[in-house]
Amino acid sequence: MQNEIKQLFETRTSVRRYEYDPIPAEALEVIYAAIRNSPTSYNGQQYSVIDIADQDVKLKLYEITGQKQIKTCNRFMVFCADYNRIAVLAKAKGIDMPEFSNTLDGFTVGVLDAAITMQSAAIAAQACGLGCCCMGYVRTANPSAVAELLGLPQGVFAVCGLAIGVPREHPDVKPKLPRELVIHQSRYTDRDMTAELVAYDNEVTQYNATRSGSKSDNDWCGHILDYYREAMNYRMLDAARQQGFDIQK
Repeated sequence: MQNEIKQLFETRTSVRRYEYDPIPAEALEVIYAAIRNSPTSYNGQQYSVIDIADQDVKLKLYEITGQKQIKTCNRFMVFCADYNRIAVLAKAKGIDMPEFSNTLDGFTVGVLDAAITMQSAAIAAQACGLGCCCMGYVRTANPSAVAELLGLPQGVFAVCGLAIGVPREHPDVKPKLPRELVIHQSRYTDRDMTAELVAYDNEVTQYNATRSGSKSDNDWCGHILDYYREAMNYRMLDAARQQGFDIQK
């Protein structure tokens, strides 16, 4: 069992092409169970999941995001930070609802709960032999359009998405940063990491030039910084406030 779990993590890839086969009902039950039993802050379960099987809705999401895997996967799940549900119960019980969601920590709690739950679903899907692809564009491409399409009420914010289906491709495993650059012992390392980072950057460049499927001359550092530059144009604070997260402190 330990070796199976180790292999599960070591062979994980992002799958963007899927067969037309439906996801077996048993596999969906495993994924749902993983979603429901994910760890959350305070056991507050500050998340909800929109499970989309309707092809028309997936096509509309594809039009918003431009991500082809949304329209080709069998199920697309959107993971949301959710303070609406507890607000409904608080109102019913006559309890004042604190403005926790209007703090940076409150917003972060919702985002973390949604993201952790997506990872649980992804692991469950892979364990069932399915392919999946985690996606942030449902958060950034057009937040108001996504919220309207999915009927998200105030206090609910789309954080990330997960495409799931029977894989049509088996991409090469991408090289990851060395363990020593990711896992620090007792405190953040104070040694010079430059040589190791340059070596990793070169490894990624070589991988992109020789991998199966589409190839590129992308390195790691420059390519990621390009993503950062693009992301600086996102208006995420405005998007969060539109959904009722008026972050003040």
